[in-house]
Amino acid sequence: MIYLKTDEEIELLRENNLLVSETLAEVGRHIRPGVTTKELDSIAEEFIRSHGAVPAFLGYQGFPASLCISVNEQVVHGIPSSTCVLKEGDIVSVDCGTFMKGFVGDSAYTFAVGEVAEEVRRLMTVTKEALYKGTAQAKAGNRVGDVSAAVQEHAESFGYGVVRELEGHGLGRKMHEDPGVPNYGARGRGPLLKEGMVICIEPMINMGTRTVVFERDGWTVRTRDRKPAAHYEFAVAIRKDGPDVLTDFSIIEQAINN
Repeated sequence: MIYLKTDEEIELLRENNLLVSETLAEVGRHIRPGVTTKELDSIAEEFIRSHGAVPAFLGYQGFPASLCISVNEQVVHGIPSSTCVLKEGDIVSVDCGTFMKGFVGDSAYTFAVGEVAEEVRRLMTVTKEALYKGTAQAKAGNRVGDVSAAVQEHAESFGYGVVRELEGHGLGRKMHEDPGVPNYGARGRGPLLKEGMVICIEPMINMGTRTVVFERDGWTVRTRDRKPAAHYEFAVAIRKDGPDVLTDFSIIEQAINN
């Protein structure tokens, strides 16, 4: 069932999603060679709790951490570890969630560790562009397929693989609500977007094949060919006059570029 949110509920979702952006910014300040993904997870948990929220991922369906941290060929749902040490040239996709005042925030951002290869930087850029193009279609009267097709068309125009097995989702009092928001599809198809819906759009784009492998830990998803993947995610409220983005990447980018 799709739940339409009131303006007041959307503002509570915005508050959560801004806190997620601030948390990702704080994590981004600490991303450098030599840091472990477990250290980043601890930084995020402390930051979230110090701002009156709780980590939405911690314990969710048994997930053991506050962040999903996925390095290089890991697409999503990587488990932070004290043995996973970042090195120069890595890319790190960090997915973060908060729960506060009865609502959830959820967003993801892919960070570079020092200087990365030009082809990897292009993957990151194109994935973020695909997010923006999908978001532009997230307005009342369009359909989920308009969002999905915009993401797919942009990513595939660069020869990248678009992951099929995982998708975006509705967001509200629960982390995963209807409708599902795939990163591939046909324009004019899928559920109708209505004012008051809140969805997460999250391109998961692979440098090579779109095929993925689900690791034995029950969580981590990686590319089959072990080429890098990038992941960015917005929470977006559907409005009559266009998308209302509840996430703020500028907070993250200001932090990592200073």
